[in-house]
Amino acid sequence: MESKHPLEFLITWFIRLTGYSSIFFVVLILFFLVSEGLPALSEVSLDTLFSTRWYPIESYYGILPLILGSLVVTIGAMLIAVPFGIGTAVYLSEVARPMVREILKPLVEILAGLPSVMLGFLGIQVVSPFLREFLDLPTGLTAFAGSLLLGGIAIPTIVSIAEDAMNNVPQSYRQGALALGATRWQTMWGVTFPAARSGIITAIMLGLGRAIGETMTVMMVTGNAPIMPNSIRALFMPIRTMTATIASEMGEVAAGSIHYHVLFFIGIVLFLLALIVNITASWVSMRKQTHKERVLS
Repeated sequence: MESKHPLEFLITWFIRLTGYSSIFFVVLILFFLVSEGLPALSEVSLDTLFSTRWYPIESYYGILPLILGSLVVTIGAMLIAVPFGIGTAVYLSEVARPMVREILKPLVEILAGLPSVMLGFLGIQVVSPFLREFLDLPTGLTAFAGSLLLGGIAIPTIVSIAEDAMNNVPQSYRQGALALGATRWQTMWGVTFPAARSGIITAIMLGLGRAIGETMTVMMVTGNAPIMPNSIRALFMPIRTMTATIASEMGEVAAGSIHYHVLFFIGIVLFLLALIVNITASWVSMRKQTHKERVLS
C-alpha cells in the first residue's frame, strides 16, 4: 500500500479539521448560551418566567408571549411560503422551458440574497400601509405583515432545495409513467413528487428554520408589542418575537443582570427550536436514503 503524498495528507487533515470545527463552534455557542442563560432559572421563578407578561422594567419576565408570537408569525409565513415555494419548484423542474428556467432560477437566488433589513424597510413603506388601508386595521404593523415578509424570505430556500430534489428523480421514472399512459400532470404529481418527497420535506423544514431565526424583518414590521395571541385576531394585531426581543433589548441591559440572563435564556429556547427543526430535516433525509439503500440491496 503506497503512502500518501505529504501535500495530500495535509489537505485531507485540513478538510477533516474544517468539518470538525463546525461541530466545535456549535458546541461552543451552546456552552456560551447555557452559561449565560441558565442563571435565569435561579433568579426568576418558573411561574414568572413562563407567565404572560413581558415588562422587564417592573420585573415581569414572562416569555410566553414571545414564544407564541414567534410561532404565530412562523406558522403564518409557512402557510404562505410552502404552496408558493413548492409550486414554483414544480414549475421550474417540470413545466418551464429551459430558457425560462435559466431566467427564473437566478432571480429566485437573488431574492434569497436580499438583506432582511431591506425587506423590512419595504414592509414599513409599502406592505404595512397597504394592509392598514385594505383591511381597515388600526395599524399595519401586525403579525400578518411579518408573516407575509417571512414567507417571502423562506420561499427561495424552499424553491432551491425542492427543485434540486425533483431534478434528482431519475428520468426513467417519468418515461415509465408516460409509457404506461399517464398524462404529464399525473406523472408530475403521482410519480415525480412522491419520489422527491423527502427532499421536499427537507426544503420545508429548512425554510421553517430560516423563518424562525429571522430578526430584522419581524422587528421592523410586527409592532414589537408582547401581547398574548389568544385568538385568530392576533394575526392582525401587533406582536413580538423572541429574535426581535433579543435584538432590541440586548444592547441596553447591564451585563450580569436578571434581564440579561433572561434574554440569553430566550436565546437557548430559540437555539433548541432551530436545532429540532434541523434535526428533523436531517432525520427525514437520512430515513429516505436508508430506505432507498434497502430497496436497492
